[in-house]
Amino acid sequence: MTLRPFLPSDIPAARALWQATPGVGLSAADEPAALQAFLARNPGTSFVAESGGRLAGTILVGHDGRRGLIHHLAVAGDQRRSGHGRRLVAAGLAALRAQGIDKCHLMVFGDNAEGAAFWTSIGAVRRSELDVYSLPIAPS
Repeated sequence: MTLRPFLPSDIPAARALWQATPGVGLSAADEPAALQAFLARNPGTSFVAESGGRLAGTILVGHDGRRGLIHHLAVAGDQRRSGHGRRLVAAGLAALRAQGIDKCHLMVFGDNAEGAAFWTSIGAVRRSELDVYSLPIAPS
């Protein structure tokens, strides 16, 4: 398995992986142009894992200058339990740390038991005192 920075050319394969991964939700923010803009705003913080000549995992990581946020940690079903997810997380967190960010958040769908179990197993703490709200921004 090889880790490397997430490139715009990885977007089609990444989207295919996300669409095939239970527990990953996609929206307009995951369209190719939006993903290219995310990568440009957050250089060097997102990574892909390659195994056997194909994309086997992804992690999108960004920050606002204060807190990091992880999106779309995904590992292909036949590559799970091989350490790819842990290595992707470690790379993303190291990139944030190098940019002076000391805390990172992530969101997991409430019915994604496998995702919740993974994050708990690597030390993520569920924040039960917080609720997440989404506020759509209407086009002008």
